[in-house]
Amino acid sequence: MSSSTERREAARTLALVWVVLVLGVLATGWLLTGPLASVVDPWDDGVVRWLEERRTPGLDTAAAAGSAIADTIVGVGLAVAVGLAGSWWQRSWRPLVYFTVLVGGYLALYVVVTHLVPRDRPPVEILDPGLVPDHSFPSGHMATSIVVYGGIVLWVSAVAPRWRAWVWPLLLAPLVVAPSRLYQGAHHPTDVITSLVAATVWLLVVARVLLPGEAREERQDRAVMVET
Repeated sequence: MSSSTERREAARTLALVWVVLVLGVLATGWLLTGPLASVVDPWDDGVVRWLEERRTPGLDTAAAAGSAIADTIVGVGLAVAVGLAGSWWQRSWRPLVYFTVLVGGYLALYVVVTHLVPRDRPPVEILDPGLVPDHSFPSGHMATSIVVYGGIVLWVSAVAPRWRAWVWPLLLAPLVVAPSRLYQGAHHPTDVITSLVAATVWLLVVARVLLPGEAREERQDRAVMVET
C-alpha cells in the first residue's frame, strides 16, 4: 500500500470519527438540555452546590491552579511546543501534524457544540471570571487536559519508549482538572463526563491512526522490499 493511499485512508478515518463524535456530543447535549433536563439538572446542580458550600481560601487557590494547567492558551501552547520540538528531533513534520490534528480537531468540535447547544453555567458563584454564560457544555478544560497531556504521553510512548516512565504522571492532569472545574462552578458534572468520554475517544483514534505502530511499520517494510 502506497504512502499516499495510507494518508487518504487516515484522513477518511479521522474525518468520519470526528463527524460521529460531533453528532454524538450534540445528541448528548440535546438530551441534557431537553428531554432529560428535569431528571439530570437536580443532580448536576446538587453536586456543584455541595462543593460551593465547602469552599475555603486554600481550596479556591488550589482549584484555580488546577484549572490553569488546562487553559486553552496553555494547552495549545504546550502542544505546539512539543510538536515543534518533536518535528525537529525526528526531522519530520509528523509530530506537529499529530498534535495539530489532535488538539485542533477537538477544539473545532468544542466550538461547534458550544454554539449549537447552549447550556447555562451552574447556579452558583463562578470563581473563574470571564466565562461565556451559556457555554457550559461540554467542558473545554477537561478535554484539553486529556488531548494535550494524554497526547504527549502516547506520543512519547510511541517514539521514545525509554522515556515513558517520565511522562506517565501527566495522565493525572484530568484528575486534577475535573474537580477544579466543578469546584469553581464552571461546569456541571455531566459537562465534564461528556468531555471525558469524547476527548478520550478522539485521543485514542488519532493516536491509533497517526502514531507509529508495529502494523504500520510492517507494511512500510513490505513496501520497501517490493520496491527493491
